[in-house]
Amino acid sequence: MSMPTPEQAILKSGSEGAVADWASDRETFHVPWGKAMMWIFLLSDTFIFSCFLIGYMTVRISTPVPWPIPSEVFALTIAGNSIPLVLIAIMTFILITSSGTMAMAVNFAYRGDRKKVVWLMAATALLGASFVGMQAFEWTKLIVEEGVRPWSNPMGAAQFGAAFFMITGFHGLHVTAGVIYLSIVARKVHRGDYEKKGYAIVEIAGLYWHFVDLVWVFIFAFFYLW
Repeated sequence: MSMPTPEQAILKSGSEGAVADWASDRETFHVPWGKAMMWIFLLSDTFIFSCFLIGYMTVRISTPVPWPIPSEVFALTIAGNSIPLVLIAIMTFILITSSGTMAMAVNFAYRGDRKKVVWLMAATALLGASFVGMQAFEWTKLIVEEGVRPWSNPMGAAQFGAAFFMITGFHGLHVTAGVIYLSIVARKVHRGDYEKKGYAIVEIAGLYWHFVDLVWVFIFAFFYLW
């Protein structure tokens, strides 16, 4: 059943009009409610991550204690050689690749190719899970081997641990939620739940995943390269 155009809609005032507007799932500017709500959620999340990064930069600039050098802190010893930021580079490559697979999933969703959508979304979720696993390894190395804590840091400024665990942990939580979200949507696509509704949900999930990838680019630039 098609939605009435603004010219066809009957304008009502008061509480009756408010109920009619919200109950009819009316679209504003031809944007589905699901997509509009996702954009609002991402906007609020942008403010949160911005506050975290601004707070981190403020603390780093203002502290009199030397800040640890990221290329040394996040280096891995491979075959007797210390390679700086190699794990972080792999994690970044994985997230960028997952953004590509998610974009292809959205493309095939609007073509109606359910099989490719499921496989591409599964690949995206798997890449996201790999990222979280590598982040867990990074945390374990810093906590167990380097002795970094949220309240102390043997390599320099004590605020380093608090900033690192807060920012990367909050982002890792988003990636974990995204993996679960994509897995659920992929399963529902496989069952054919969106054959009649359309595949806008795949694009909405893609918006969330691209946002998570974009945030990591800023974390990578400000935390690991600066």
